[in-house]
Amino acid sequence: MLRSFFGLLILCLCLSTTHAAEKTNIVFILSDDLGWKDLVCYGGSLAETPHLDQLAAEGMKFTNAYSPAPICSASRASILTGKTPARLHFEFVTKPAGVDPPFRELLPPPYTQDLPLKEVTLGEMLQQADYATGFFGKWHVNEHFKRYLGWSPTHGPKQQGFQTAVETFGSHPYAKKFDWKPGDFKTNEFPPDAVTDNAISFLKQKREQPFFLYLSYFHVHTPVRSPTDWLIEKYKDKAAAGPGEAKRRAHYGAFIETLDHYVGQVMMALDEQGLRDSTLIVFTSDNGGHPEYAENGPLRGSKWNLYEAGIRVPFLVRWPKHVQAGSVCTKPVSGIDLFPTFCEVAGGNCSKLTLDGKSLVPLFEGKSADWPTRALTWHFPYYHPEKGYKKAKESIGVNDFAVSKTRPVSAIRVGDSKLLQFYESGKRELYDLRSDPGEQHDLSNSQPERTAQLGAQLKQMLQDMDARYPTDPFTNQPKTD
Repeated sequence: MLRSFFGLLILCLCLSTTHAAEKTNIVFILSDDLGWKDLVCYGGSLAETPHLDQLAAEGMKFTNAYSPAPICSASRASILTGKTPARLHFEFVTKPAGVDPPFRELLPPPYTQDLPLKEVTLGEMLQQADYATGFFGKWHVNEHFKRYLGWSPTHGPKQQGFQTAVETFGSHPYAKKFDWKPGDFKTNEFPPDAVTDNAISFLKQKREQPFFLYLSYFHVHTPVRSPTDWLIEKYKDKAAAGPGEAKRRAHYGAFIETLDHYVGQVMMALDEQGLRDSTLIVFTSDNGGHPEYAENGPLRGSKWNLYEAGIRVPFLVRWPKHVQAGSVCTKPVSGIDLFPTFCEVAGGNCSKLTLDGKSLVPLFEGKSADWPTRALTWHFPYYHPEKGYKKAKESIGVNDFAVSKTRPVSAIRVGDSKLLQFYESGKRELYDLRSDPGEQHDLSNSQPERTAQLGAQLKQMLQDMDARYPTDPFTNQPKTD
């Protein structure tokens, strides 16, 4: 009897260990303001990105991937919850309490300070699935605490499901100790980055349970000021020969390669720990490229607007034994899809949650033929820029390398059709992204039925999400079309 008991106990322990070993570790890497075409594997020609190109070669590259919003906080809150910014009422960047959005012709809704604790985050969901959770880098979904981007003691990562979290700007110029001098870094040397180092320390920890690492880089967000002279020299001539302001572009190229180097360190650490085959890596960006730094053409627009370059992002996935190396997926996907995707990978249960995204696991596994056509929406009921609006460029073009005026707008994509709804004028624009990816030929007049259909669908979806709209200051009524 005693022997049988010990035999059963050993079997249970073995089953438990086997089950833990079978679970997939998840590494999610989010870059900041990286443009859709900044990586070589997406056609980028400024900076070298060997490690991210390797990630694409060893996994899957998505060519129609989107951020949930054209701006930081809104996109990050959406990724964390699997809900659209419209449903979350978190459509802009977080601001200090008491700061109101500027209004022009219309009055935007109030700013949101914090991602509410009632929302279930990736960290909380994966904890429930018995994952060790870690967060490192840029949070930006709480009101700034004590300093710009400071983590809140009530709404920071540790209060939102991340057991391990270390706050630091790392090597980004946001850091007050960013005091490197010219010549501090020799050729092929990069600044040490505490964000990366903390993340690697987390994945090296010995544990029986699987882990979820959320690595949120500050690169390549402004201020774009690289301390690596050798990299600036490397890209100086190429930047001068290309579009945009040469000095900015040289520093931007240095920033991109620096980000790539840090990602390469994480990939190497996974290999050294023997975790490659048991780890899913997803890499993407929080929104489109900055108009003064990124070469976004031939797509129109940039960060802060809903034309393609404002919301189209790189999206790379590596998952050995599940994702075919060197594969490409052309299906439209979004950052809102990450929550249900990670839930399925972890074996979690999200059935009771309201989610706007859809698990991408079938696409990872090459089952794109069965992927249904669906509607993706975006909602930005604000004006941008907040300051200097009058001086901003009136129209939004291709590779402007200038900040343009963004007015309250929503958008919907269904198949290859994309419609934008502008609330000031009530104007709608319709584009066929297959034949016109640069959104140069408005079809709203020649295809009035399709325009009306998509406009009605967008309006209904936003109403179902209880979206907030800009209001008419004279009638105090929301402008819903």
